[in-house]
Amino acid sequence: MGDINCTYEFPYNDHYSVTTVWFTKGEIDMPVNLKNDADYAGRVETSCGTIKCNSSSCNGTCTLRIKDLRQTDSAEYKFRFITNIEVGKFSGVPGVMLSVTDQVKVSFPSSTDPTRANMTCRSMCSLAGGFTYIWFRNGKYVEQGIYYKGNISSEDNYSCAVEGYTHLHSPLVYAPKTPLVTVSPSGKIEAGSSVTLSCSSDANPAADYTWFKEHDDSVGQSGQNFTITNITSELGGSYYCQPRNAIGRHNSTFLFIRVKGNCPFKTHAHTHTHTHTHTHTHIDTHRVSIGQVLIFRQQWAHSS
Repeated sequence: MGDINCTYEFPYNDHYSVTTVWFTKGEIDMPVNLKNDADYAGRVETSCGTIKCNSSSCNGTCTLRIKDLRQTDSAEYKFRFITNIEVGKFSGVPGVMLSVTDQVKVSFPSSTDPTRANMTCRSMCSLAGGFTYIWFRNGKYVEQGIYYKGNISSEDNYSCAVEGYTHLHSPLVYAPKTPLVTVSPSGKIEAGSSVTLSCSSDANPAADYTWFKEHDDSVGQSGQNFTITNITSELGGSYYCQPRNAIGRHNSTFLFIRVKGNCPFKTHAHTHTHTHTHTHTHIDTHRVSIGQVLIFRQQWAHSS
């Protein structure tokens, strides 16, 4: 939990009214109120004291409280108040810089065994005397020690804390959750164009991404986004991504790419002429487009 305080002053007015807002996003004259910011949903409280005035000015105080502080809350916090006077709009610029660091965190020392993660608990605080680290799996106590000795499962989440300070436990670490895959542009893709596949997954620590194509071991593209340029029918098919971190991995569902081409008609004609001037003209018409096959029935022209 963290509090940020602000005092403000404006010229005295017999019939003043004041609106206040705390923000980190948006322009000074169009701020995004932290109370309406999805990143702070349910975690922000604001309070303001009684405004006191004398013959020339009025003074007020306001406090911003952020609960369940996170590293992503690190930002510049600004305060703005608006009065009913035409020119009575003011913002505190620059604002207050807030830097949030984990008091306790789980780290992952390098391991020579890619199938097993090593988890270590570290405190960022200076505590008098000795202290003991404790570990939690899915929120339940499992063991003590700086190192986690139990088996690590991609189905579970883990955290640690200093004994006696369990309310200051580390952020949870866990394997990637079900990935979300998208393709741009969507629908049928024109041959020769470019297509970008994107993959995202909630994971801590952050995941590394690899793309694969079904039944094709040659594709192993790294990165959250995978762009295929000058695409052909051979590059169409089913793709999936695999986010992976030290805890585990999770394959996405298949993403099917259909490639549409523009090959011209291929036509050949056979003419058979008989002595009784009876003529058959046989025209076979086939059209094959890349990634899509269009079949036309044989057409016969009969004349005599």
